[in-house]
Amino acid sequence: MTEKEARFSKIVNQYSEQLYWKARQIVIRHEDADDVVQNAFLKAWSRFDDFRGDANIYTWIYRITVNEAIDFLRRKHEQVSPDGEMRIADNQFADDYFDGNETQKLLYEAMETLPEAQRATFSLRYFDDMPYSEISKILGTTEGGLKANYHLAVKKIKEFFQQKN
Repeated sequence: MTEKEARFSKIVNQYSEQLYWKARQIVIRHEDADDVVQNAFLKAWSRFDDFRGDANIYTWIYRITVNEAIDFLRRKHEQVSPDGEMRIADNQFADDYFDGNETQKLLYEAMETLPEAQRATFSLRYFDDMPYSEISKILGTTEGGLKANYHLAVKKIKEFFQQKN
């Protein structure tokens, strides 16, 4: 094993679980999150020589993972209804890896109805309590746009919960 391979292997071992859960918050399904993280690590490996060290290595791979998750959602256009909303699969939470309580399940169902930009913004802000300035760097958009996306996401999630009660 080369020195580069050993360094990268250490990064994979150190961060794969954290990145998996971030991807899972965005794409929801276990299998999809696995694919996203695998693709993120492949992209990171292909660009590993270009990493300048300006940022923390985790921040760099985190950004790749979040962007890969968003790209994954965009590629799933066959599950997007004519109004642009994501459809919820009947068996979405029927996997061996999801054992959250009912409220958590409803939150993820609500998140899946959001357009990808709102879902990513909500996930980064709500779960990671990330400031808009950081989210702006990751998603490459303005803070004002992010605030609007977050506000709309929260409104839609509240409406989803009200409809379920």
